[in-house]
Amino acid sequence: MLSTTELTEIQSLLSTPKKITIVCHRNPDGDAMGSSLGLLLFLKQLQHQVTFISPNEYPDFLAWLPNANQTVIFEREYDKALPLLQNSDYIFTLDFNALHRTGDAMQKVLETLSNPMIMIDHHQLPDSYAKYTFSDVNYGSTCQMVYDFINALGYNHLINKDVASCLYTGIVTDSGSFRFPKTTPQTHQCVADLIDKGVNNSEIHNLLFDNSSYERLQLLGKALQNLKILTAIGWIIFAIGIFHDNCGGVSKYPPIIMVMISRNLWLLKILKVHLRRPKK
Repeated sequence: MLSTTELTEIQSLLSTPKKITIVCHRNPDGDAMGSSLGLLLFLKQLQHQVTFISPNEYPDFLAWLPNANQTVIFEREYDKALPLLQNSDYIFTLDFNALHRTGDAMQKVLETLSNPMIMIDHHQLPDSYAKYTFSDVNYGSTCQMVYDFINALGYNHLINKDVASCLYTGIVTDSGSFRFPKTTPQTHQCVADLIDKGVNNSEIHNLLFDNSSYERLQLLGKALQNLKILTAIGWIIFAIGIFHDNCGGVSKYPPIIMVMISRNLWLLKILKVHLRRPKK
C-alpha cells in the first residue's frame, strides 16, 4: 500500500475537481478494463472530469461493463486522446508497470508528458515513471488493489453496484474464478463486500464465460482439432497455429480460451498441461 504521507497527498489532490485520465495496457483483459472503469466510476462521484483511454480495442466479452462504451480508443481516436492526455492534471496507469506495455505509439506519447502519474499494478519490477506507485506482487489482481486504494482513502461508501461490478470482473478473471494461488482470505473478504454492494456474481460469470460467439466456437474447434494425448509421458499437448486475422484475433476471447493459445499470434506454440498419471 502507499505510505500514509502519499495517501494524504492523494486525498488532498482529489479533494477538488481535476481533469483525470486513466490508461491501461494494450490488449486489455478483464482486470485492466475492470480496474480502469471501476476507478473511473468512483472518481466521477467526487466530481472529477475523468476519461478512460485504452491503447486499442477491448474484447467483445467485456462490452457490457458499465461505461465501457465511453472508452476512448487511442489507436482509433488519436486526435481525441492526445489532448486529453496532454491536458490531464493526473494520469492513472492501471494494470501495467512499464510504459511500453501500452504499445509503441502510446508509449511515445506518454514519455513526452510531464503530467504526474499514479501507478496501481500487481506485476513485478515496476518502472519509476510515476509520482505515486502502488505496486504489490502479492495481489492477484489490480481490481483488488483499486478496492483497497478506495478504502484507504476512506471512500468505501462510494463503491456502488457499478463500481463493484467492474472490480469483481477483474478479480474473477485474474484469479481464474478464485482458483489461482494468490486468491487469499482478503480476496474473498473483498468479493463478499462487493456482493453486499449489489454485484450479481452469477450473472457476471455468465457474461464472461457462457456467451460463445461464432468466432469463439471456431477457435475452440481449431484447438480441439489439434489436441494430442501422449499417454506414455502423461501430457496433453495443444499445437495451435493462430494468425492475427484468424477468428477475429486472440484478445477477443476470455481466459478459458486464451489459456490454450499464444499471444504471439504469428508463431506456432505448444502449451503443455500436466495430467495425473493413472494408478496401476
